[in-house]
Amino acid sequence: MLQYPDSFLEYISSGRRYSERTVLLYRSALYRFYASIVRSGDKLPVTAEDVEATIGGAISELSAPAQISLLTSTNIRSFIALSLKEGLSPRSVNLMISALSSYCKWLVREEKLESNPVGKLYRPKEKKRLPDFYKQEDMGKFLEMEVEDTFEGIRNRLIVTMLYMTGMRRAELVSLNMDDYDKGRGVFHITGKGGKEREIPVIPFLSKKINVYLQKRNSSFSECKNNSFFLTDKGETLYLAFVNNVVRKELAALKDSVGKKTPHLLRHSFATHLLNDGADLNSIKEVLGHSSLAATQVYTHNSFEQLKKNYITAHPRAKKRR
Repeated sequence: MLQYPDSFLEYISSGRRYSERTVLLYRSALYRFYASIVRSGDKLPVTAEDVEATIGGAISELSAPAQISLLTSTNIRSFIALSLKEGLSPRSVNLMISALSSYCKWLVREEKLESNPVGKLYRPKEKKRLPDFYKQEDMGKFLEMEVEDTFEGIRNRLIVTMLYMTGMRRAELVSLNMDDYDKGRGVFHITGKGGKEREIPVIPFLSKKINVYLQKRNSSFSECKNNSFFLTDKGETLYLAFVNNVVRKELAALKDSVGKKTPHLLRHSFATHLLNDGADLNSIKEVLGHSSLAATQVYTHNSFEQLKKNYITAHPRAKKRR
């Protein structure tokens, strides 16, 4: 529908191997920007699909040269102001700014744009949010709970256990193949964001759970040729929403813990608990697959709160005098 945005989206999807979710976020950001130029009405459509449904005709009339010439600091600044006025959070707006910046950098490399107009623009200040996590004792209780001796029961419990004990992302778990588990070395081979590869060690406790699952998988689907590590009840490859549903169902037992029951919260818990137990920050970074240490350092805030509690409990001068 739009020559340059669509070519860019194809580039990040196929060439850079960005996740499907990231590509959708970028697509919405780019289409919303162009919609802010040709919009009719008071409010901008939210997603790229909404843009196409409401003012798709007007956008489709933008010529290739126009798609370039509209990328000015003034237009982008107006787009930022409009998005904030409509109630989008600073975080959401900053994500759109990043998408526009990446798009413009690509156009510069393609020699379609002289410079990146996003470079020196103001970015809304975000409130720092500490990642939620489950209590370590709660997860300990969960891991010791009895499991129904069925393929579904064993699989569902292992999905949650692996997310918590490896810190892998939901999409990484869904894309696991049988060949990605090296039982001899006790590691999972993971292909993460941007096609980056890493290995995650498997501790003996998890290894035993995996062995039970694989035995049940083989007996339940002896004729199955699907190489995916995790299978649905019908022997098909898992999908993202399936994992969400499993996590919500399994963690319903943690009634007094954090309200949310999501795969990413298990990843946060994994990192926070490792740090609390003395793991090196760089080691956690490698296991999580973060590209920079800054992304991992957010967990130090949670650990500092734990440290303060321990300090007040243990320090003789911090205790209340009787």
